[in-house]
Amino acid sequence: MEIHDLLSADGVIANLKANSKKQALQELAARAARITGLHERQIFDTLLERERLGTTGVGNGIAIPHGRLGGLNKLHGLFARVERPIDFDSIDEMPVDLMFLLLAPESAGADHLKALARVSRLLRDKTMCEKLRGADGADAIFALLTDTPASHAA
Repeated sequence: MEIHDLLSADGVIANLKANSKKQALQELAARAARITGLHERQIFDTLLERERLGTTGVGNGIAIPHGRLGGLNKLHGLFARVERPIDFDSIDEMPVDLMFLLLAPESAGADHLKALARVSRLLRDKTMCEKLRGADGADAIFALLTDTPASHAA
């Protein structure tokens, strides 16, 4: 599973304006609703429910909010670079400025876990995160996220 399987160009937000974790999740839910066709409130409630189980702020300025939803027929990803870092109750207590939202069908099972692992591996790469933080807009961010090592094999 690769990032380009999860993310489309319209799923990238280069400068998310949010002052809190809740506001960031609301903005992501609104964009995800346009992409998935699901109701924004359903997505937001699913994300909040997951956050109650434990933060998805994984450290180093990164959050990977995620959830499973009925009505989806495939995995969907959204990426946002937050304009000003926000408190996300992260495990390292550092504010978050990079977020990758992952939405999966209720029946996704192992595919959901594989996608989470792939996103996590990508965002653990400090060089990649530096590039994402310095990228010049949504198109550049999308290119960075979907440029897989396999594409360099030619």
